Amino acid sequence: MKVAFIGLGVMGYPMAGHLKKAGHQVCVYNRNNEKALAWQQEFDGDIAATPALAAQGCDIVFSCVGNDDDVRQVALGDEGIFAGLAKGSIFVDHTTASAELAIELAAIADNNEQYFLDAPVSGGQAGAINGILTVMVGGDEAVFEKAEPVMAAFARFSQLMGKVGSGQLAKMVNQICFVNTVQGLAEGLNFAQKAGLDTTKLLETIGKGAAGSWQMDNRGKTMCAREFDFGFAVDWVRKDLAIAFDAAEKLGADLTVTKQLDGYYQEIQESGGNRWDTSSLISRFKR
Repeated sequence: MKVAFIGLGVMGYPMAGHLKKAGHQVCVYNRNNEKALAWQQEFDGDIAATPALAAQGCDIVFSCVGNDDDVRQVALGDEGIFAGLAKGSIFVDHTTASAELAIELAAIADNNEQYFLDAPVSGGQAGAINGILTVMVGGDEAVFEKAEPVMAAFARFSQLMGKVGSGQLAKMVNQICFVNTVQGLAEGLNFAQKAGLDTTKLLETIGKGAAGSWQMDNRGKTMCAREFDFGFAVDWVRKDLAIAFDAAEKLGADLTVTKQLDGYYQEIQESGGNRWDTSSLISRFKR
């Protein structure tokens, strides 16, 4: 297919590359044009001066940017995605954003006789680089079935969660669950180090039992070594949690413990750890 990818950050850059490797005709746009030029040199795709130009003639346009305002910036207006997207084509937004934004964009697409899917991803920078992301999708089933084989270039699993906005709500659940998992792991590993246990043997052992998790397998050793340079930054998880807190207030859902963890991440930001990855929760404990 002819596709476009808007946003070449730590996630979008490799995701767009996987689409090119899969044989699709890919045009990219990035607000920092140097990044787009670097991507073009690496993957031999096309670049465009605006999102609208990137979207022209495309079957599907993907985006992965920072937040709601960023999505609106690349989607709306005379130079935005919708302005260049043809009738019957699909706009898939992989940004972690609000469900309200997804509903807003779906209404615009419907009015333009276009299609929209909200499709936030999980798996982090490593998942994007290795093409093994998990995608949570909201939208129409027929549209999802058309987009899913294309997303398979960078995703090992995609699931239609329900109507538009459901993908974003599912991503909020993902973020709530994983930060609580990280805190439990941080407390346990700190306990183990204080007790003088061999943490390598410990992780190998308890990782095979009920305590095992992706976080333990992928971040356990680096947490013990106090290494926090693995992609998904504290700044970004706090952005994601703020979206979840807003939705929880509207839903009447209790996120008491998650709010406490958000406060811990704020402490890390204030100590200069803004760009540390989310496993840095263990840094709050003295070694």
